[in-house]
Amino acid sequence: MVAGGGGHPGIYDAALVRRQTLMGASGPAALVKNFRVFSIAMFACIGGLLYGYNQGVFSGVLTMPAFSKHMGNYDTDLPEDQSRKGWLTSILELGAWLGCLLSGFMAEVASRKYGILIATGVFIVGVVIQATSISGGHSTILGGRFITGMGVGSLSMIVPMYNAEVAPPEVRGSLIALQQLAICFGILISFWIDYGTNYIGGTGKTQADAAWLVPICLQLFPAAILFGGILFMPFSPRWLVHHNREKEAQQVLAKLRGLPMDHELVELEFLEIKAQSMFEKRTVAEHWPHLQELTTINVFKLQFVAIGSLFKSKAMFKRVIVATVTMFFQQWTGINAVLYYAPTIFKQLGMDSNTTSLLATGVVGIVMFIATIPSVLYIDKLGRKPILTIGAIGMAICHIVIAGIVAKYKDSWPEHRGAGWGAVVMVWLFVVHFGYSWGPCAWIIVAEIWPLSNRPYGIALGASSNWMNNFIVGQVTPDMITKISYGTYLIFGILTFMGAGFVWWFVPETKRLTLEEMDVIFGSEGTAQADFERMDEINKEIGLDRIVRGSNTHADEITEHKNGALVKEE
Repeated sequence: MVAGGGGHPGIYDAALVRRQTLMGASGPAALVKNFRVFSIAMFACIGGLLYGYNQGVFSGVLTMPAFSKHMGNYDTDLPEDQSRKGWLTSILELGAWLGCLLSGFMAEVASRKYGILIATGVFIVGVVIQATSISGGHSTILGGRFITGMGVGSLSMIVPMYNAEVAPPEVRGSLIALQQLAICFGILISFWIDYGTNYIGGTGKTQADAAWLVPICLQLFPAAILFGGILFMPFSPRWLVHHNREKEAQQVLAKLRGLPMDHELVELEFLEIKAQSMFEKRTVAEHWPHLQELTTINVFKLQFVAIGSLFKSKAMFKRVIVATVTMFFQQWTGINAVLYYAPTIFKQLGMDSNTTSLLATGVVGIVMFIATIPSVLYIDKLGRKPILTIGAIGMAICHIVIAGIVAKYKDSWPEHRGAGWGAVVMVWLFVVHFGYSWGPCAWIIVAEIWPLSNRPYGIALGASSNWMNNFIVGQVTPDMITKISYGTYLIFGILTFMGAGFVWWFVPETKRLTLEEMDVIFGSEGTAQADFERMDEINKEIGLDRIVRGSNTHADEITEHKNGALVKEE
């Protein structure tokens, strides 16, 4: 639900207040209060876990001798082979980019529920193919990681969408925070699993194939849980309403909330979902009448036609620039260069063994996880711009310091071990700055700047920019480290300083802005106003405004009724 502005006093705020009166506790406490919602939150964790695990696991695998012997010239330290090594890593991001583009279509045609099932199935197939690379070599790893990436990219979009639509509005913020923590936790455990399995069979030429097969195959267990568990989860009520299955949507909502179908809370939430669905259908009918029928081919065409329309007006193009360039700078801070190649980077910084570099990489996972936790507490208090700007400046300074240390001591690390550890600490500090700033805040900016009618397509465009730049960074980093050494950190540092400037001078502060105020900033006055007028018309048509603005009498009796229903069910 989006807060309304000037001309529409209180309709959305009134809905929120009414829900809070009926629902009681909100936020994380509500997750514990309602077991069904809590189980869905755990599903967000599984999807995020797989996403994060894939971001980190391959960095350690690349440095394992047992893996290298199967990869030929795709995993060596020779300068001429670094582009091939880049493909081993970045092919997953290319697959994820494709999966991300197709996820909206799949989630709409097959449903969010079966979209997750399909994406998880694709993910599992990709992991199984990777596991056969003992005999298949680098071709099998490349193919398997591309297919796995398609699954990861789709899951990264559909799982949060499903959870946001099934959960009550009061806990959606907690689910977003939980999803972000799950991603970081996946990165954390992938690093430490790599560190542990590196010892299987020894850390040198005697190392067993299990050292790299175990961390790759371990992904199958949470994926299997997600694949099997989603079959027992309900369809998204929003998807059911959008596909004219309203009675089933009401039944699902009532079961999820543990309330009778005629309870006011269920009716209120159902009508809010119906209003949003009608709004989207009428927007499509107005702008693209030839695509308003929900056929498979129309749904496929609509996402591309709608994204293309964002480039046709100056005001919308400004939003496109903010979303895509913000994601460009997020990736070119070098965060995924660190996550994908941390052991390689730490070796370059003087770590004397693969074991030590993997240990230092494990610390990256820990500090990133911890640094992400406070962000959910103060993002809405301090605003997006100060956090993004301070974080970018902090990361850029870390890069410049690392560049200076590498430039001076790159040929004499054994005699200057302190300098090497100093550079390692700066990498850890860099990850801290990313964790509290550009990790969560960049996605918030991309989600907040769009009018209601363009939001799904704008977010998809931002996510597409993220994955494509992710792919490019993963591809070029090995060549950069080998060929330009400390210049790698200078490039990342300069680009991150530029990112700070871009945010400060070109990105508006979106904290607590209404959509009308956002329109004024981007020069598209009236877009949000027209959206709200259409929504107000729908609210009156279906009776939502009557419920929201209705009398609050008997509120205590309603709350007691709800609590009694919960006690009875328990």
